[in-house]
Amino acid sequence: MTHVDRDQWGVPQLWAGDVDALARLQGRVAATDRAWQISAERWRAEGRLAAHVGPAELAWDRFARRVRLDDTARRCYERLDPDTRRWVGAYVDGVNSGLAEGAAAAPEFAATGTAPEPWHPWSPLGVFLVQHVLFSTFPNKLWHAHVARTLGPEAAGLFAVEGPASSGSNAWAVPADPATGRGPLIAGDPHRLLELPGVYQQVRLACPEFDVVGLAFPGVPGVPHFGHTGHVAWAVTNAMADYQDLYRERLRRDGDRVLVRDADGWTPAARHVEEIEVRGGAPETVEVIETPRGPVIDHDRVTGEAIALRTPSRVEARLGFEALLPLLRARRTGDVADALRHWVEPVNSVLAADTGGGVRRLVAGLVPVRDERCRREPVPAWEPAYRWRGDYLPLVDERVDGVAVCANDRRDDVAAHGADFAPPHRARRIRALLADGAEPSTVHTDDRLPAGPLYRLLDRLDPDRLDEPARALLLRLRGWDRAMAAGSAGAGAYAAWRAALARRLRVHPRLRGLDEPCGFDELFAPWTDPAARIGLALDHLAAAIDLAEPAAEALAEVAAGPAPGEWGSRHLLHPVHLGVAPAITDAVTAMRRRVALGGDTDCVLATSSVPGISDACWRGPVARYVWDLTDRAASRWIVPFGASGRPDDPHFADQLTHWAAGTLIPVPDGPLTGDETT
Repeated sequence: MTHVDRDQWGVPQLWAGDVDALARLQGRVAATDRAWQISAERWRAEGRLAAHVGPAELAWDRFARRVRLDDTARRCYERLDPDTRRWVGAYVDGVNSGLAEGAAAAPEFAATGTAPEPWHPWSPLGVFLVQHVLFSTFPNKLWHAHVARTLGPEAAGLFAVEGPASSGSNAWAVPADPATGRGPLIAGDPHRLLELPGVYQQVRLACPEFDVVGLAFPGVPGVPHFGHTGHVAWAVTNAMADYQDLYRERLRRDGDRVLVRDADGWTPAARHVEEIEVRGGAPETVEVIETPRGPVIDHDRVTGEAIALRTPSRVEARLGFEALLPLLRARRTGDVADALRHWVEPVNSVLAADTGGGVRRLVAGLVPVRDERCRREPVPAWEPAYRWRGDYLPLVDERVDGVAVCANDRRDDVAAHGADFAPPHRARRIRALLADGAEPSTVHTDDRLPAGPLYRLLDRLDPDRLDEPARALLLRLRGWDRAMAAGSAGAGAYAAWRAALARRLRVHPRLRGLDEPCGFDELFAPWTDPAARIGLALDHLAAAIDLAEPAAEALAEVAAGPAPGEWGSRHLLHPVHLGVAPAITDAVTAMRRRVALGGDTDCVLATSSVPGISDACWRGPVARYVWDLTDRAASRWIVPFGASGRPDDPHFADQLTHWAAGTLIPVPDGPLTGDETT
């Protein structure tokens, strides 16, 4: 017997008699609630999105074919142990049973004239790969190569920050209090692209073996990243690990054969041609080449070299799905650690706590042992020094006694795993707030900017060298409280000033060389666009370059122009969606009218924008959660939009105003009752 309950927010609560039946039910609910979303992600994995949406998705489809996402998913599926393979297969059966019902209610299918297609057994692994193939550092290495080529190798440090499309997240653990009997608490908020529908789906999964609440990826069984079993809870942040390498490859052609330069001479590379169908356009062919390092994902149009990508998931033919079912069965932090010994990528910082009071910090995933240069830039494939050495860094597993904070910052547990980390101010601010006794919801929504080098630049400007309007603006910004609140006119003025400064830096003598062609595919523009990288690196640039003159000019520009307005009038919600159905576009317009956003890239409330490009918010907290280990019913969570992916559903965006205001809703934890379903 299986049944589905829904709480007042439409969050599905699933009950089944065994784990496979539960997986089947989870797949069916994902298909009925999110049919278009999971279909689009499946097509992305197969490099077939343009066939359904049009030529705008060709760049992605070329990449997906070249990097061999679908083939990697298939290989990883074939290597699953029998129990996991059966469980994943049950989920796929559920998806296939619900797709027709879900598609009938999703306007995108009618708008594009498409229909859902039955899933392959490996499709969930492909969906997971889509979410994470650009999650790590390899696009930043393309940017580092461009910086070194145009400004010199010594300039790389100017941009040692998270890239425009990388992730950032907060998580913290508060230990148990034996004096009061209070158990540990884990809270946090993952920061990713604000996709519509949301990238996480709230769910409760219950069967005789376990009863888990958590955040699932639609299209993937279980709750990989954030869950509470009633006995143990876990949360992840990006460990900022470097586990994907780029290799410069020299190719030689002999008809249809491709040879690649190796340490011992020229060796054959695998090569074939695929055809990409395009809705409303002519099909396009793409050449797929794989060298001994990995698939060729691009060509450097400046040097003529091919660029190959090497990842643990392709090398090992494993993703870590073997961890997903053991996580659901976990009862102690040690069980979480044991489950995550199977994890491959992305590499995560993990906090886990249990009702016995134990708190653990883990770094889970495979980071290859190799030359340090591989962490910074594409390296010559034909030089043996840059080969992977066959070993991976060991799982970090350590007990935590006090408060633990993970915010993508450089810490002892992750320092050996990566090269670039997020600045430390988010982690410092969270620790300070917790030391003051702040509640989790207050921490989540803290919108105070650090007094970093960019803000301190204002103190170095001489008011007497400015005209009266610019002087007044300078003094106003110096007296501002640095709160990026939605209703703050000071925050709006600060944003206008830094945007004007970022635009001026495009022609700064130290930086203008960045405008030379970078030579890489358009798909990587979010990482290789100089305007975006300058806007996100303003703090580093202000610390390394004398910016007094352009900063004063930017003040004068803003002071002479129209009033910047409040921050919330500039920091507009900009969720990422394919835009194929007018109903979705209309819903986004209505959302912008309903909420005014606070926060900013460098706040704990990390609602990101790109200074000099746009103040719109395109990345931010895609969920917030508070896992209470004293009483799971006291736990709380929120997502940006809602449980449903259908714009006519009352639960499509009913959590939006709470998310924007920083309030949380209860997790479902009562007795499960409901109608039987098949």
